[in-house]
Amino acid sequence: MQSVVVGLAVAFLVVLVRPDLMPGIGENGQDAASYADAVAAAAPSVVNVYSKRLVQEAALASERPRFRIDTTFASAVVIDAEGYLVTNYHVFEDEQTEIRVQFSDGRIADARIVGLDAETDLALLKVEMPGLQPIRLGRSDDLRIGDVVLAIGNPYGLATSVTQGIVSATGRNLYQLVTFANFIQTDAAINTGNSGGALINSLGELVGINAAVLAQDTGTEGIGFAIPVDLVRGVVEQIKLHGRVIRGYMGLLPDDLTDAERVALGIENGTGIMLMEVYEGGPAAAANLRAGDVIIEMNGEPVYSQRQALLISASTVPGDAVDVLGLRDGERFRTVVTAGERPQGLYDSVD
Repeated sequence: MQSVVVGLAVAFLVVLVRPDLMPGIGENGQDAASYADAVAAAAPSVVNVYSKRLVQEAALASERPRFRIDTTFASAVVIDAEGYLVTNYHVFEDEQTEIRVQFSDGRIADARIVGLDAETDLALLKVEMPGLQPIRLGRSDDLRIGDVVLAIGNPYGLATSVTQGIVSATGRNLYQLVTFANFIQTDAAINTGNSGGALINSLGELVGINAAVLAQDTGTEGIGFAIPVDLVRGVVEQIKLHGRVIRGYMGLLPDDLTDAERVALGIENGTGIMLMEVYEGGPAAAANLRAGDVIIEMNGEPVYSQRQALLISASTVPGDAVDVLGLRDGERFRTVVTAGERPQGLYDSVD
């Protein structure tokens, strides 16, 4: 007992005289939480993007054409040592845009567009620059609501700005923005210029590409969105291989069923979508699908919504066989749809 008392007394004196020797304890006695290591690991991989393009202004027929230079600020993320950078499509809708990027060490380089994908709001750029530090890629499917995330970017031209928040939701489908991104929702501040920047976890790993806020006004705060990194991987791979993303196409227009319609059709477990239209000459028509058919499963996976059917179809490549379980006139049937290639510029719910 005497030894214990002496030991506690010595420990008390050490803490009193040298509190800095106690790791993780601040002046107020609380753990000093910091994400400095995560930022230090990821920030060198986030670059500032400056783009310029020539825009013709509206003019009367009798007037000479007038032009102006549009300049925008954005961000991008270095994903490999070869010089590939990921950012947002909406920053570079015009491939004639002049693009320059500035790295965290002050180096500046011209960038070229390798490929654009409007349906996920992603763009792949390439720079010729040695000694790049690619970001570590995490997994967005491991994210949980409440996980801490950090947004790194170039808001309003303020280089390497960091904001912190949590994952507010996952799998957000925003039809008005893109077709194929199940967005990560976060309350980390994402402002003008953050587009294309990195959303990282507390380990400094990339989990998303910052894309949008719900509204740019003072009445909407704490609602930002990022494209999940698991989707980014696939888009980048396809653009590297083909210069664009090749997606499957079935040639049909689906619609969700109401609960009352499912009951009337005798469908259980909330499955089923209705085919509103089957396009003449398309893969679905070739497989004898008709408007009014109900699709219950695709490739053995129960189908609950038109959005899910669209994503299943788009995940195929041309030539893939899609097994379909359907319902027509009260009778179940099976057919196989051979996917074609999704036409470019098809950005609505048609598939």
